[in-house]
Amino acid sequence: MLPDFAAVRTEFALPTAFPSEVLTEAERAAAGPTGERVDATDVPLVTVDPPGSMDLDQAVGITRTARGFTVHYAIADLGAVVTPGGALDAEVRRRGQTVYLPDGSVPLHPPVLSENAASLLPDGPRPAVLWRIELDDAGETVSVDVRRALVRSLARLDYAGVQADFDAGRPHPALAPLAELGPLRRELAVTRGAVELELPEQEVVPDGAGGWTVRVRRRTAVEDWNAEISLLTGMSAARIMLDAGVGLLRTLPAPDPDAIAELRRTAVALGIDWPAGATPAQVLAGLKHADQAPRTLAVRRAATTLLRGASYQAFGVGVGAPADAGHGGIGAPYAHVTAPLRRLVDRFGSEVCLAVAAGREIPAWLAEALPSLPDVMNASDRTANAVSRACTDRTEAAVLADRVGEGFPAIVLRADPGEVFVPEPPVMARCSGELRAADTPVVQLVEADPATGTVRFALPDPGVASSPIGCPDRHAPQAPRHG
Repeated sequence: MLPDFAAVRTEFALPTAFPSEVLTEAERAAAGPTGERVDATDVPLVTVDPPGSMDLDQAVGITRTARGFTVHYAIADLGAVVTPGGALDAEVRRRGQTVYLPDGSVPLHPPVLSENAASLLPDGPRPAVLWRIELDDAGETVSVDVRRALVRSLARLDYAGVQADFDAGRPHPALAPLAELGPLRRELAVTRGAVELELPEQEVVPDGAGGWTVRVRRRTAVEDWNAEISLLTGMSAARIMLDAGVGLLRTLPAPDPDAIAELRRTAVALGIDWPAGATPAQVLAGLKHADQAPRTLAVRRAATTLLRGASYQAFGVGVGAPADAGHGGIGAPYAHVTAPLRRLVDRFGSEVCLAVAAGREIPAWLAEALPSLPDVMNASDRTANAVSRACTDRTEAAVLADRVGEGFPAIVLRADPGEVFVPEPPVMARCSGELRAADTPVVQLVEADPATGTVRFALPDPGVASSPIGCPDRHAPQAPRHG
């Protein structure tokens, strides 16, 4: 049985098309001028995205200097093409963000912009918001500049290809220092207290026979390094906003001390070493090369309690800066500015930073819009996450529908409520019975309903032996990014 993604679109009332007036305005915007800007077409930049992507938000270029590093990060300039108060502006505020389904996305902007005029494609000069960030030898920020520019992407690359080039010792010159800077920034993240869960990250993909299946997505080192550059830019944006007293932050409360204490008790009970004075970030980072995958997965699942309460906070428009301006998963204040083709808030964040960097007051339309954006983004985040989960659930159920009653080697992620990870096929689901975190029993599939996405396991009758499995390398936990 095939998973019904059309039913998911209907269930969440996803838009099926753009209104004609929005398309007309987008066509005009795509053909119109982009205003005065600095010529930065001599800066070597490349884009790195999943294969086949056309909505290219970022282009990156890194150089090694005598004092450290220079990062150039070019961001698609939606602020130059979306007229405040117009039909297009109203429509994208209604949508909030691009929603991704396995059989196609529901885009934030019409493709004439997101996959053409506003995308950083490598076919000539493109308008962009260009960040220039100077770093020292340790990877710490020294200075930040942001302005509108014309840029030229030299190549449209994908993660697997870039990783292969690094592995072969021939990285693209625009990216060569990333192998040094990426790990430096990751070390700084652990020092800041950034929490990386690295739970298995599922994705729905074609099965090669006209259907769909689920697999664990394997992140490359390049993907993690590149994510650190995006996080660096978002932290730089947040610093600009906080210094200016106006902006829009992505926030997440710092981990509660009681939650940290409970995680430590869980880790110790599972046999995970937690040195005196160590932070959750340090302990989780130290699990990367742990040889006991079941207990590693169980403690990572327990650590999800540290990352609750993500939201958006506007300030400086009749509202003071939040008492806790930080992002607990990143270990620093953070703002979304790097994905404006796919996320509404990034366009507004970029406009705040551009105005502040130029020494101007933020325009009235921007000041008026900021207070309304947290509710819009929180709602669209909930929808996007629910759609993604619904598609994965329905695919898992479809893959397992004809296997009800079978036994599957599993890893217990938590005991109450019971939750297990089945490595093959890679499924995370509820499980009933007397469970203990990090055990590796064989569990029985008792329900798999593709119509609802319900998958349930149970411990079989006593006497069924546990499986001596670990978690094979091809299902190694992958690191979801914060945001």
